[in-house]
Amino acid sequence: MSSILELFWLVPLGFVAGGYGTLIGAGGGFILAPTLLLIYPGEAAETLTVTSLSVVFFNSLSGTLAYLRSGRIDFKSGLIFALATMPGAVAGALTTAAISRARFNLLFGVLLVVVAVFLAVNPRSKSVAAMAQAEGDAKRQLTRGTMIIGAGVSTIFGFISSFLGIGGGFLYVPALVYLMKYPVHVATATSLFVLALTSLTGSVTHYAAGLFDQGFRQAVGLSIGAIVGAQIAVRLSRHIRGDWIIRSLAVALAVVGLRLVVLAL
Repeated sequence: MSSILELFWLVPLGFVAGGYGTLIGAGGGFILAPTLLLIYPGEAAETLTVTSLSVVFFNSLSGTLAYLRSGRIDFKSGLIFALATMPGAVAGALTTAAISRARFNLLFGVLLVVVAVFLAVNPRSKSVAAMAQAEGDAKRQLTRGTMIIGAGVSTIFGFISSFLGIGGGFLYVPALVYLMKYPVHVATATSLFVLALTSLTGSVTHYAAGLFDQGFRQAVGLSIGAIVGAQIAVRLSRHIRGDWIIRSLAVALAVVGLRLVVLAL
C-alpha cells in the first residue's frame, strides 16, 4: 500500500480513536491497538504496540493541553500516579517481544471482554459515563490512603498499558472513580495527563530497545488524526450525554475482544 493511500484511512482512524478516547479520558489506544491487530495480521505484536503507544502519547498530550484550559486536571495526584506507572511501563515495553502473537491476541481479547462486562453490568456505570459531560473544576484532596491505592494500581496499569500499547486510560478512569472516589470530570482530565507521561515512558523504552524500526509512517498518520480529534472532543465533552458513550464503549470492547480471542484460538 502506498504512503499516500495509507494516510487516507490512517488519519481518519486516528481522528475517531483520539476523539472518542479523549471524551472518556481513556486515550485512543484501546481502539487503535486491537484495530491495528486486525488490520495488520502479519505484523509483529511489538511493532503494533509501539505504533499505538506513540499515538496515545500525542493524543493524550493534545487532550491534556485542551483540558488544561478548563482547569480539570489534578496535577498533584496525576504526577504521583504517573511516576508510579513508569517502572511498570518500562517492564511492559521490554516484555512485549517475549510473547507470541497468538498469546498476545488472547490476553488482549480477554482483558477487553472483562472490562466490557464490568462497564455493562456495574450499577454505578452511569457515574463513569457522566465523565464526558461533567462541569466544574473541583479537585480531590489527595490523602495518604488514596496515594497508596493510586500508586499501587498505577504500577500495574503502567505495565499493562505499555505491554499492550493501549495507554491504560480505559482502566484508569474507572479506577479513579470507583476506587479513589474522584469526581468524574477530574478523573477524565487527570487520566489523560497520566497517560501522556506513561505512554511517553513506554514509547521511549520501545524505541531504545530497537522496536520502532517499523511502523513510523503509520504512527505519523494516526497521530495527526488523534491530535485533531482530541481538541474537538474536549470542546464537545460538555455538550454530549455520557450514557450512550459508556454503552457503546462496552459493546465495542466486547466485539473487538471476542474477535481477538477467536483469532488466537
